[in-house]
Amino acid sequence: MLHLHRRNKTVHATDVQQALEALGLRGKDHLMAHASLSAFGYVHGGAETFAEALKTSAATVVMPAFTYYTLVWPEPYRTPEWPPHPPGPMGSFHRFSKVSRDIGRVPQALVDDPEALRSQHPALSFVAYGQRAEDVLNAQSLREPYAPAGALYDLAGKVLLMGTDHTSNTSIHYGEYLAGQLELPRFVVQDGRMQETYFPNCSAAFGRIERHLMHKKSVRLGSGNIGLYDVQELIDVTVLLLARNPEALLCHYSGCRCNYVRGLLKYHAISPRSHQPKVQ
Repeated sequence: MLHLHRRNKTVHATDVQQALEALGLRGKDHLMAHASLSAFGYVHGGAETFAEALKTSAATVVMPAFTYYTLVWPEPYRTPEWPPHPPGPMGSFHRFSKVSRDIGRVPQALVDDPEALRSQHPALSFVAYGQRAEDVLNAQSLREPYAPAGALYDLAGKVLLMGTDHTSNTSIHYGEYLAGQLELPRFVVQDGRMQETYFPNCSAAFGRIERHLMHKKSVRLGSGNIGLYDVQELIDVTVLLLARNPEALLCHYSGCRCNYVRGLLKYHAISPRSHQPKVQ
């Protein structure tokens, strides 16, 4: 791991740029980025500093911009792993809908950028900027909400974890989908109708994948780390792990929906799905 900056030092835009360059990012790669601003200490300029660095360091940058508050939970479809109380009043999704707080401030900065594009999934949208932004976002559907990761797979893209770990890595969710992992029923409103969408399992145990990955780099920035991974390797390894053991990436926390999925797996085998996105 490269160490560029002392702990507790103010992180400036030039520091972020240098860290990304140290990872070999010089504006030619297509990235799926995940960021936790708080991991780096004090960042001068806040989330916008990271957003601007990503825009200049990648040919295309894509980030999850999920709005979990727009999910609807119809009582007739409630399943045992759902929380006992439904969420607050349904939000209406639109281009500038606020990103859910746990997704982070950096994707919100991209959403606020009028030059960025955003997909239309009512709860699991992605925001993107750059050369292939439209192509990557157009891969998404209600049935395959994580297909932007599949589009980046076709582009031999990278995953950038900025102050986060694999629990935030949405590309692994696309690997789960391809492996045929059992899905959870969730619902959104689109075109005035309630519709079902694919919803993934919990990601608390995704750190188990790290030891299986060969192509990775990391650099330290301020008080946090930035890791760079290959999308193709992440997805291929996920599919392979789940083919060997469908429970490989399920956590054991009590009350987690992973326990519900684990129960289902006793009666239903996973069934591999095809890789649909094709970005020319």
